[in-house]
Amino acid sequence: MSNSIKVIDSHTEGEPTRVIIDGGPDLGAGSLLEQRALMAQQYDHIRRAVILEPRGSDVLVGALLCPPTDPACATGVIFFNNRGYLNMCGHGTIGVAVTLAYLGLISESEIKIETPVGVVTVTMNGANEASVKNVASYLYLADVSVEVETLGVVTGDVAWGGNWFFLAHDCPLDLTLANQELLTHYARLIKNALIKNNTTGKDGAEIDHIEFFSEPEVAGADSKNFVLCPGDAYDRSPCGTGTSAKLACLAAKGKLKPKQLWVQDSIINSRFEAFYEFNEQAEIIPTITGRAYIHAETTILRHPDDPFKNGIG
Repeated sequence: MSNSIKVIDSHTEGEPTRVIIDGGPDLGAGSLLEQRALMAQQYDHIRRAVILEPRGSDVLVGALLCPPTDPACATGVIFFNNRGYLNMCGHGTIGVAVTLAYLGLISESEIKIETPVGVVTVTMNGANEASVKNVASYLYLADVSVEVETLGVVTGDVAWGGNWFFLAHDCPLDLTLANQELLTHYARLIKNALIKNNTTGKDGAEIDHIEFFSEPEVAGADSKNFVLCPGDAYDRSPCGTGTSAKLACLAAKGKLKPKQLWVQDSIINSRFEAFYEFNEQAEIIPTITGRAYIHAETTILRHPDDPFKNGIG
């Protein structure tokens, strides 16, 4: 494995994605779950080198392109961030698709991408816009109340949208960038309370994303959100898996009809357009549309003598 790693950097509605296109580890031909486990066990220094300072930042999400086990897929992908590995990433999938198109690696307008939690379908609507038909999403626990330090009793829903979310019913303060440090603090407190209360996703899975909502500020939107991701960075985009979880909650509560458009703005007022359909198993399948832009082609160098060649931390 080389000490140089070639990456393409993009952002999807403000949230960055760094795609490894060369110099990553060979993870074999197992399932994406097996490949992800192998990377975590034997090659986590690559994640750290690509994502952590001094070459990366807490907000950055990485994507390693892998051979898919499903021959219908254009690629497999493993997503990771400053904390570890993600199940799925909506903004990252849009970033991967736009990157593949930029590199001339896809010619079809519709492709399939294999993730550790299932195959998603991506439709390219142009060079910089894509729609992701996500994995099946669902409301797992409705109206869960937990006692939270400083905030008191907080009630919300636990839902799956490719990652596990707690979607708070009430917002502790205005969703503005001026409040992001306090919002981050409150979201951490809620996450700690969920752990203390032993509130989990299915099969004891950690609820690693916390989501607040408020009325939109910009015309045409249905909602504005703030999402705290694992690793304690907030999502600059409206969060693809978080929007999927929101649709699942709205659908389960009869507040949104199939194919009815939901426009989700982020804390920086970037936007995803979304709707859901039912599949043959009557599962909710969200589709998320957003824009991504390539902003750098980079070769990351890991000098053998560099004490921080594998990142800080």
